Amino acid sequence: MSRSGKVTVVGAGFYGSTTALRLAEYDVFETVVLTDIVEGKPEGLALDINQSRSIENFETKVIGATTTADGGGYEKSANSDVVVITAGLPRKPGMSRMDLIGVNAGIVRGVAENIAKHSPNAVIIVVSNPLDEMTALAQIATKFSYNKVMGQAGMLDTARFTNFVAEKCGVAISAVKTLTLGSHGETMVPVPSRCTVNGKPLSEVLSADEIKDLVDRTRNGGAEIVALLKTGSAYYAPSAAAARMAKAVITNSNEVMPVCAWVDGEYGISGVYLGVEAQIGKQGVSKVVESNLTAEELTSLKAAAEAVRTKQADVKNL
Repeated sequence: MSRSGKVTVVGAGFYGSTTALRLAEYDVFETVVLTDIVEGKPEGLALDINQSRSIENFETKVIGATTTADGGGYEKSANSDVVVITAGLPRKPGMSRMDLIGVNAGIVRGVAENIAKHSPNAVIIVVSNPLDEMTALAQIATKFSYNKVMGQAGMLDTARFTNFVAEKCGVAISAVKTLTLGSHGETMVPVPSRCTVNGKPLSEVLSADEIKDLVDRTRNGGAEIVALLKTGSAYYAPSAAAARMAKAVITNSNEVMPVCAWVDGEYGISGVYLGVEAQIGKQGVSKVVESNLTAEELTSLKAAAEAVRTKQADVKNL
């Protein structure tokens, strides 16, 4: 198998370490670098993952690097092709994603500045919460072109919607197609008009009230898991989503995925990071792909854009 490039995962918590493992097991990168501020943690996790290579049959090498507040340790991530930012505090029960904005803004800004210093040509995938605002902040801090910075949200939210529909209908996951756009939060926009079950429109399979219940559950999908775990937040599905995005970049697949991307004219919306479908390749987002939405869905998407616009403007001062 052909392997190329380097991907760095910043943050070695459950989310980051699981993302690093998934990326290593894809066996498409030469190197996965896992960093964290907790001394020895990323090195220990890297050693553990490397010792699984003969069992899982992959050659990608994982390197751990302890980093410091003044930027020490980032040299091991130098010249990364892709950087996944998972650093930041997770939610606790009762917290919204926006409750994390103050503390996580400082963390993400520092990480982004170090990425720009050591990997000036990288594509950045942000997963830290609040997602839409932290994606905007990462672009501001790195000064990278908008297409080189994106956020992981739509992939996860769509996966949650798909799972809920499949469970409700009692069908295989592969029989269900769904889509979510908008923000990664209260103004998330699940798109029932683009959803099918065994090729049939979702509206022909479920009632309007049943669809609404699944839409609401999707919108609150992260909070549901946080409440059940009580400590920490989701990481299996989120890491799968982030890893797939990184894989699309390094393989230059040009897959169309729902992600948080810079919107500049599409859907009549401009100048904001928003959850949309986008074509992903070696330069990050090559283009935003517009979907056929109902009038109600388009109105909701524009409302989501305006809701996150003000918050994204505020992160410049954080």
